[in-house]
Amino acid sequence: MRKLLRLILVYIYSFIGKISITEYDSLPFCGGYCKFTRNTHLGFNCNFNGMKINGDGKVTIGNNFHSGSECQIITQNHNYEGIKIPYDQTYIVKDVIIKDNVWLGNRIIILPGVIIGEGAIIQAGSVVVTDIPDYAIAGGHPAKVFSKRDKRHYLKLKAQSAFH
Repeated sequence: MRKLLRLILVYIYSFIGKISITEYDSLPFCGGYCKFTRNTHLGFNCNFNGMKINGDGKVTIGNNFHSGSECQIITQNHNYEGIKIPYDQTYIVKDVIIKDNVWLGNRIIILPGVIIGEGAIIQAGSVVVTDIPDYAIAGGHPAKVFSKRDKRHYLKLKAQSAFH
């Protein structure tokens, strides 16, 4: 009975999620509640377990993406350099790009203008405020690179199409 309920929830989450996505190469898997924007573009084999995307910026997510629960991508900030304090009614909008084969842990926040490189892994609870290079393993607040994947091993698996 639990498995059936889980399957029904995944179907509902995936259906709700795909309604607002502008472009996708394949339907995403949504294992938890997901909120996308009209400026969300997904590659093939994207897997979400709870994602909220906010703002008017474009979010591009590559192939074979996986995220943990309660992740957030923000694409706009209030304009604090405007005509009022602490901020005015205008926004600063910046796109977010997440390349192929990226894995986000639980409760990740990605701020406007960030690019996360191919094959990167972001540790649970991190706040990504700057770009993360290809094959990097990063974490913290703000997220900093603390390790790298074995590039040769990664490229070998990629060539074999060994995707989860």
